[in-house]
Amino acid sequence: MAGETGRSYRRQMMGDGVEDGTTARAGAPLVVLSGVNKHFGRLHVLVDVDLVVHRGEVVVVIGPSGSGKSTLCRVINRLEPADSGTVTVDGVPVPAEGKALARLRADVGMVFQQFNLFAHKTVLENVTLGPVKARRTRRADAEAEAMRLLERVGVADQAHKLPAQLSGGQQQRVAIARALAMHPKVILFDEPTSALDPEMINEVLDVMVALARDGMTMVVVTHEMGFARRAADRVVFMDGGRIVEQASPEEFFTAPRSDRARDFLSAILTH
Repeated sequence: MAGETGRSYRRQMMGDGVEDGTTARAGAPLVVLSGVNKHFGRLHVLVDVDLVVHRGEVVVVIGPSGSGKSTLCRVINRLEPADSGTVTVDGVPVPAEGKALARLRADVGMVFQQFNLFAHKTVLENVTLGPVKARRTRRADAEAEAMRLLERVGVADQAHKLPAQLSGGQQQRVAIARALAMHPKVILFDEPTSALDPEMINEVLDVMVALARDGMTMVVVTHEMGFARRAADRVVFMDGGRIVEQASPEEFFTAPRSDRARDFLSAILTH
């Protein structure tokens, strides 16, 4: 179970002062970023980023606004191309374009802050579209799988409604079901609860915790420290476009090793 006590961690010092604590129980490397840089004009948003996400691992990325967290997520599936460095998923370099990139994105699920559901399609149609179009799944099979997934995230009774008829929390759970329908190797979550009203946040986080417990490989950009404590195998702290520190949740929240992480936690956990 993700976050369970007693899990052993290996710790090693990385170059450039980055401190690393990574889980020993996860499988082989699945997502690997090496020397990744990204600029938006003169702004250097990712600076020599090295990150390995293992199969079955839940990595939670936290840090102040503007630290590069969301860009890191978007570079993995090439919604934003890296300027330099390499990104591989399951040993395959992320393609630049075309059918190869479409195949890669089928293996890398993405759940966005703003849901990004098709407004003119029903919940069921939103979940089946990817499998039918990209995976060439028979529609009847896709619909049966979609209903199973909608049941899993607790919104099966909303299957024939349009997204606008659902609450924000329900829409985000549909978005998670849509990602799962593609049977991805990893799911990226880009601040999935930041657009939700407070009472809706837990219903989405509960689904994500269940996915973590089931062994889904996940990279989660979030401000929800409670989720990081409950579900993460590893917390990655970013600041100024760099990965400053990596550790288990227990290590990070009780004894952060960098001054910047200590300042960040002091600011957010005392309010």
